Amino acid sequence: MTVASRSREGAPEESAPLTVAAVHCHRHRAPLLRPFVTAARRTEAVEYVVAEVELTGGAVGQGSAAETVAVTGESAQSIAAALAGPLRAAVEGATDTVAGHSARIAAALEGATSAKAALEVALHDAWARAAGRPLVELLGGDVHGRLRNDMTISLEDPAVMAARSREAVTGGAEILKIKLGRDVALDRERLSAVVEAAPQARLRLDANQGWLPAQAIEIITGFTQAGLPVDLVEQPVAAEDLDGLARVTAAVDVPIMADESVWSAEDARRLTDAAACDLLNIKLAKTGGLRGALAIADVAAEAGIECMLGAMMEPRISVTAAAHLALAHPAITMIDLDPPAWFATSLPRGGYIQEGAWLRLTGGPGLGLEPLPPGAPPAPGGEH
Repeated sequence: MTVASRSREGAPEESAPLTVAAVHCHRHRAPLLRPFVTAARRTEAVEYVVAEVELTGGAVGQGSAAETVAVTGESAQSIAAALAGPLRAAVEGATDTVAGHSARIAAALEGATSAKAALEVALHDAWARAAGRPLVELLGGDVHGRLRNDMTISLEDPAVMAARSREAVTGGAEILKIKLGRDVALDRERLSAVVEAAPQARLRLDANQGWLPAQAIEIITGFTQAGLPVDLVEQPVAAEDLDGLARVTAAVDVPIMADESVWSAEDARRLTDAAACDLLNIKLAKTGGLRGALAIADVAAEAGIECMLGAMMEPRISVTAAAHLALAHPAITMIDLDPPAWFATSLPRGGYIQEGAWLRLTGGPGLGLEPLPPGAPPAPGGEH
């Protein structure tokens, strides 16, 4: 299934030319309500950059990219520099189709996947705003759809994780994504504490590459034998260990999801051809934007496997874009889009609503978000 085959009746032609009048970006900083901890990093505040694309007709779209040095290697400073330099130069003043502009962004420089995603999302937001349509509809989805979201329980002491799990379920969560680490014995304690605190919740476990293949097989088999309500285990082994991931997938009954192992459609094809996983986790910050993400979902559809649309600790603009994408492709059946619930600010307003366990879009043109102006919330770095 391709992007073109998902287009809806009445959607603007993707072959119609768009002229990018201007590209801008501005930096922001948002504290979290509490630290977010994984096996790879600890985050207490999010530095992020907002990209803006203005089309010649006056429509303005926004995208965003969070600093994720531990994952993508990008700092807020490097993201802003990429947007103000080679990425701006690739599209500003150019006339092309929306897909053509996306290809220009992808080819503008090596890496910088978060920065590319910010600009590519801003381009699509502007395109949909110019059409007066929700972006999800232009991607072939239904603005009235909804998906069950999860709530992440970050890596802490067992008692803290138990308390957070209890709070999440009380707040309406039905699925908990449990971060685990590199201490196998302590991970077992953490999981036992969570299950005791929230016995009715379904669990998604994320080891963030924390285990060796033999450890992963032993641990996951133990979960199965204990009858724990585990729906999937995400990236149990190192991203580059394709053989190890395949070993784990073949040896356990719980579905195994690849995350850090899949950044592109080529990665997805290698994983599916090797039967190295049962599921794929797509993130815009890894794929460089919506087009790359859709390409991965297309590979998954061809292979007959399902995808999750996830996020790193990213702001509401990024997560709203991911929600539009998730509701536009049939291979994407799961979402992990809870980061804005961790933010001390809810800006910008709009985009989507979380109703208990369910996420739905609010509608409106583009991403359906109010524009986020420079300085709200404030951050060092200024406007470029």
